[in-house]
Amino acid sequence: MALGGGTWLFQNKKLPGTYINFVSRVRATAEIADRGYGTMALELDWGPVGEVFTVTAEDFQENCMKWFGYDYTAPELKPLRDLFLNLKTGYFWRLDNGSVKAACTIARAKYTGIRGNDIKVAVTANVDDDTKFDITTYMLVDGVNTKVDEQKNVTGWDDVEDNDYVDWIRTEDLALTAGINLTGGTNGEAIVGLQYQEYIDAIEPYYFNTMGYAGSDATIQQLLIQFTKRMRDASGAKFQLVIYGREGVDYEGVISVKNQVKDAGALPGSAVYWLTGAEASCPVNASCTNKTYDGEYTINTKYSQTELEQAITTGMLIFHNVADAVSGDVVGKTNILTDINTFTSHTKHKNEDFSLNQVIRVLDQIAIDVAHLFNTIYLGKEQNDEDGRTALWGDIVALHKEYQRVRAIQNFNPEDVPIPTQGDAKTTVMLNYAVQPTCCMEKLYATIEVA
Repeated sequence: MALGGGTWLFQNKKLPGTYINFVSRVRATAEIADRGYGTMALELDWGPVGEVFTVTAEDFQENCMKWFGYDYTAPELKPLRDLFLNLKTGYFWRLDNGSVKAACTIARAKYTGIRGNDIKVAVTANVDDDTKFDITTYMLVDGVNTKVDEQKNVTGWDDVEDNDYVDWIRTEDLALTAGINLTGGTNGEAIVGLQYQEYIDAIEPYYFNTMGYAGSDATIQQLLIQFTKRMRDASGAKFQLVIYGREGVDYEGVISVKNQVKDAGALPGSAVYWLTGAEASCPVNASCTNKTYDGEYTINTKYSQTELEQAITTGMLIFHNVADAVSGDVVGKTNILTDINTFTSHTKHKNEDFSLNQVIRVLDQIAIDVAHLFNTIYLGKEQNDEDGRTALWGDIVALHKEYQRVRAIQNFNPEDVPIPTQGDAKTTVMLNYAVQPTCCMEKLYATIEVA
C-alpha cells in the first residue's frame, strides 16, 4: 500500500506519509489599470450593426476599410484619424435605423450602408486552368476599382469563402462574369434618441476612460450626461463624457468643449474626436493643459482674454492660440488652455480641485484599481479577520506607493493609512484615508528683487 500524501488543512491524517502545501510567499499586489480606451457611437456608411466592435490604433491604420469601409486617407475617416491620434483602443457602436445591404445576383454586402454600392465582384477563368475560376472582390477607392479579395483556382461554390466585404449568394451555379456592381445599399432613416439608448445599453459592461459625442442635439447630450452620472455614481464605472458646447452641466464626469471647428461640412463639435482620444490616453500622472492640437480640423480660437477667463469660470474646456515670438513662431499653435471639466459649484467638501481633470483621473484610477483589487483577490476569498484586513491594507498601500512613484500623488505615508476594520456586518470592511493628487504646473508667480 502506498504511503499517504497530498495537501493538508488540519493535522488529522490517518496514514503515514508526507503532506505538503505549496503556497505563494505573501507579497503586495499593485495592479494599475491601463488607460487609452474610449468609446463613441457613430453614423457610418459601413460596419457592424447591433454589436460593439473593437478597433485598436494599429488595426485602424492597417484595416480601417474592413471596419469603416474607407481607406485610411479617405476624407470620410477624418474624424477617426483625429480620434486615433491619441486613442489606443476604441469601442464603437454603429447607429442604425433601418439600413439595407447592397447586393447582386451572386453576392451580398457584408454590412449595410451606401458604401456597399461601391463593391464589384467578378468571376473569371483561371489563366492556368480554364476549368477553374478566380473570384475577385473590388472596392471603389479614389474612383478606381481596387482589389480587396481574390480567391483562385476554385471549381465551385464549395471552394469559395465569404470575405470581409461580401457574403456569397450560392443559389446559382458558378459562372463567368466580367463584373457585377452591388446595388441597393442604404443608410436607413435619420438617427434618433432610440438608437443612442441602444448604444448605452450595449456599452455599459465595457471598461473605457472616455465617451465622446460630437453632435449638438441637446436631448442626446442629456441622455449621455445622465448615463455618465448613473454609471459613475451608482455603478462605479469611472469614465468622463466629452461633448460640445453644453453649458451649465456642473459635473466632474463631463468635459464640454467650447470651440467650434471651421471646416466646411464638418460637425461644429468635431474637436470632440481628438479630445476624446487625448483625455482617454492622458496618463494618470499628467495633464492635457497646454497640449497642442495636432489633428486635421481648423479650430476657431478667436477669443479675447476676457472670453477665455469666462470659459474657465463656466467650466468649459477651451482651445486657444499660443504664439512664441522668442522662438520665431508668430503664427502660433492651437493648445488646450487648461484641462478642466464642467464642475463649478465648489464647496468646502468638494472644492475647485474637482474641476481639474488630472485630479479626477487620479481619483478615478484609485477607485478602479482598489475595486479591481478587492473584487478579484478578497471578495469571497479572504476571511474578514485581522490577518485578512492587514493583507488588504498592504495591497492598498502598495498601490499608492506606485501612484507616488510615478508622481500621481504626493506626501503619501503608509502610516497615515489605518488598517481596515470590520463594519457593522461581519462581511463588511471599513477603510478611511486621505490622498493628495499631484497636479502639473499651470501658473508662475514670481517676485524678483533687483539688488
